[in-house]
Amino acid sequence: MTNALTTAQTLAAPLGRALLSLIFISAGAQKITGYEGTQGYMEMMGVPGSLLPLVILTELGGGLALLLGWQARIVAFLLAGFTLLSGLLFHFLPGLGMEGMEAQTQMISFWKNVSITGGMLMVVSFGAGAFSLDRVRSGAAA
Repeated sequence: MTNALTTAQTLAAPLGRALLSLIFISAGAQKITGYEGTQGYMEMMGVPGSLLPLVILTELGGGLALLLGWQARIVAFLLAGFTLLSGLLFHFLPGLGMEGMEAQTQMISFWKNVSITGGMLMVVSFGAGAFSLDRVRSGAAA
C-alpha cells in the first residue's frame, strides 16, 4: 500500500500542474485567434484592450511554464492573482446585475476561478513536484 501511495503522490503534482495549465494555454491561444473580439469584450467590460498582449503572455506563457514546472511557485502565484482578478472583473461584478440563469452561470464561473486560484496556491505551497524543470534544476530526484 505504501508503494501505491508513494506513486500516487509522485504523479499527482505533474498531473495537477498539467490539468491546471490547460485552461490557461487554451485561453491564451483562443485570444490570439479571436484577438479583435476579445479586445472588444475587454473594453466593453471596462478593461483597456491594450492589455490584451499582456493577458495572452500571462495565460500562454504562464500556462506553459506551469506545465513544464519552470519557476512553478512564482508562476502559480502570479496566475492565482490573475485568475482571481479576472474572475472578479468578468464574472462576479457582471453577475451582480443579472438575474436567473445568467446570474447563476456567472457565479459558477466566478467560483471556478476561485477554485483554480486555490489549486495555484497549492502549487505555491508545495512546489512543482516530480517531473518538473524546477526539480531538474535543483538536482533532486523525481
